[in-house]
Amino acid sequence: MRRSAVLSWTIAATLAAVLGSRSAIAVQDEDLDLDTTEDLYQVCSVQPGADEYVAASFACRGFIEGAVQYHDAVSDRKHLKRLICYPKTATVADGRAAFVAWAQRNLGNRKAMEEVPVIGLVRALADKYPCN
Repeated sequence: MRRSAVLSWTIAATLAAVLGSRSAIAVQDEDLDLDTTEDLYQVCSVQPGADEYVAASFACRGFIEGAVQYHDAVSDRKHLKRLICYPKTATVADGRAAFVAWAQRNLGNRKAMEEVPVIGLVRALADKYPCN
């Protein structure tokens, strides 16, 4: 089975289980709005054990993976300058940790926290994985 099919099935099964449980009631649609970098930080920093952890974890992972895949596709196919130069061993979890750490260091920077989340994410990943 292709990785994307397995991932789609896994997400669907997990969401069905979560949405079928009472704890999912704690997560509202507006909780997962990702309008600013601070919104993405709030979603990505939900801790295991919290009622909204599963939904937040999938939202964070999907956002990071989508943004990095787009970055890679555009910079590879259009010969544009790479902004993020992560090692082949880097995982989405590594990216999440780098983003959360960067956001924690920048919580006092209102301009950075109010930017669209893809800008904050790229800033964080470029800080962790700079292109030299």
